[in-house]
Formats: sequence, C-alpha cells, structure tokens
Amino acid sequence: MAENGYESTLASYACRTACSRGRAHAEPESEHRNPYQRDRDRIIHSTAFRRLEYKTQVFVNHEGDHYRTRLTHSIEVAQIARSICRSMRLHEDLAEAVALAHDLGHTPFGHSGQDALNAVMQPFGGFEHNRQSLRIVEKLEHKYAAFPGLNLSYETREGIVKHHSAYDTPSNRDLARFNLHEQPPLEAQIGNLADEIAYNNHDIDDGCRAGMLAIADLRQLELFDRFYSRAEQDFPHVPERLKVNETVRQMINFLIVDVIEETGRRIRAAGVVRFEDVRAAKKSLVGFSRPAAVMNGALKKFLYQHMYRHYRVARMADKAERVVREIFDAYLHNPGMLPTHQQRQMAEARANNALSDARLGRIIADYIAGMTDRYALEEHERLFNISARP
Repeated sequence: MAENGYESTLASYACRTACSRGRAHAEPESEHRNPYQRDRDRIIHSTAFRRLEYKTQVFVNHEGDHYRTRLTHSIEVAQIARSICRSMRLHEDLAEAVALAHDLGHTPFGHSGQDALNAVMQPFGGFEHNRQSLRIVEKLEHKYAAFPGLNLSYETREGIVKHHSAYDTPSNRDLARFNLHEQPPLEAQIGNLADEIAYNNHDIDDGCRAGMLAIADLRQLELFDRFYSRAEQDFPHVPERLKVNETVRQMINFLIVDVIEETGRRIRAAGVVRFEDVRAAKKSLVGFSRPAAVMNGALKKFLYQHMYRHYRVARMADKAERVVREIFDAYLHNPGMLPTHQQRQMAEARANNALSDARLGRIIADYIAGMTDRYALEEHERLFNISARP
C-alpha cells in the first residue's frame, strides 16, 4: 500500500504501512483505511472486546458502576498512547490498535482469575493472557467467512505478544514467528507503557472512590503530593474529590510529557534514524526518565501495599480464584457439562484422534477466559447450586 498523506508527516523511524509484514491471510487493501485502522475497527467490533465491559480491572462488576473495567481501561490506554504518538509523530493508529487489543485475553476477575486459571492449567501448558489475546485474534473470534480470527496485521499481533507489565511477561513458546529478539515498533512500546500510566493513576482514583486510600497516606508519595499541593493552592475551596481528580490528571500529564522527552533522548542517543534501527535496538527505547521512574515505582509499591493487598480486594480475589478453579475442575471431571460449541470442538478433536488431556484443558480454558465476571458467577451457581436452573 502506498504511503498516504498522513504517513508522509510521520517521523522517519515510525512504523509506516510500507514497513508492515502483512496479514496471515492475504486480503485486498482498503481504499480509505490504512491496515492499522482496519485492525482497530476489527478489534472494536469483536465479541472479546465487548466482553471487556464486564471484566474486572480491580473491582468486580457488581461492586459499583463507576469503577474501571477492562473496557474503560483499554480505552484510557489507547487515549494515552495516541497522545504520546501524536506528539512524537508516530503512527497513532497502530498504537491505538495494540492498546485496544492488549487485554482481550484477560480472564474474569482480573489478575486473580488469571492466576487461578494458570494454576489449574499447569498440567496442560499453563495460561497467560497475552498468549490468550493472540489466540483470540488469530483463532477464537469467528466473524469472517474467509479466515479464522480477525486476521490482524503482523505489527498489531506482535504488539500483543510483546506486551508486558509487572503482572505478565511474553512467553517464548510457539512464538518464534514474532522474532522475539527484535524490538517491536515504537508504537507498540508506547502502548505498553501507556498501560502502566493508565492503571497506576486511575487505580488511585478508584481506590479513593472506594475509601481504600487515604489522602494523608497518598501525600507521602512525592509524585502525588507535588500535584495535590498544587491543586490545594489553585482550588482551595473545592471538595477533596475534585482535588484528587485534578491531581490524577496532572500526574498523567507529567508522566506523558516525561515519556515523550525521555524517549526522544534515547532515540537520539541510540542514533535511531530508520524504522529498522528501532527493530535492531538492544533494548526498549520508550521509557521514563530516572527521576520519574523512581516516583512511579514508589507509586506502584504503594498501590500494591495499600490497595491490591487491601482486605476487601483480598477477600474478593480469594472468592474469584475459588470460582475459576471450581468451574475448571467441574468441566475437567465431566466434560459433558460443557456447552454446545465446546462439545463440537471436542467432537472434532476426537474425530481427528486429537482429544488429548491438553486439548481438553485448552478448550475449557478458552471458555472460562472468555467469561465475564457476571457470567462466571452465574455459571458457578448453575454448576454447584442444586436449586439453580441448569
């Protein structure tokens, strides 16, 4: 596809259409949308994306209507990634597609659900949500007659595979085709860091809303206190809630600006001129400056101690892990209880002499991972409450 007007404005090391390694299944190009816009649109219209509305970020869906979900989190990540890319003249559409897809494979109940599913799947190859996101976009979504999955571009799928955070890291298994020794495009690296900026800062907002975080404790953090003090000075008479909103907004802006400046410095220091230079870099070129990294690290540690280990979160995490584990065990011991679609998958595997324990485990894991919080709770009720409708 020839370079369009938008791409002619990008930096020399941005990921242009001409850099793309294409799709697994050849398709005619669109006259009006570049490949990454098409990827974004396919992600938004996928079933897995819609389900994110009812999947936990920190708070389970029934705990309140105003807390972040996986869907709102993904939208916030995309917004931050686009802001950074626009300032740096990088391909916003690719960054947006990666950001919107990065959590498609997440289980119900957030990281607790993932940990539980990974534990029960250990005899069958384990479970990791980045690999599950890839399975969704390559195999599990059924929307097109010509191919399985969404047939996204290589670069979007690569961004999913190479996404990582404190909670997850990309796996080397079966992923050699993504050249894990190469750095992903800057746009994908930015999507990765935008994820961290979004969940750290917005968890402050949700934690304060839930009454789990105290302003006095948060003010022990240099990053929070710097902007809360400014909010108090600029808006002394507004409610505390609005001061927190202003603080979080300023914190996000500070980190975005820091990433833009630090990444620009790293690009210049590494002598990056072409897109191929990004691929060949020894390490990620996108990151925080040292002072910002220290402040952001202190924030992450604080949230882990005061919010993620809060007794209310711990209680729900324990319940969530039990729900996922018990549903999995029930299906494993009696696969006949699985719904029609999973029965067809088992029948096809059986017909090909391929219904191994590992294959059955993966069928069950795919089904559970696709559940929303609400559906998982309802399914647990149907399986274990004798008076519930089957």
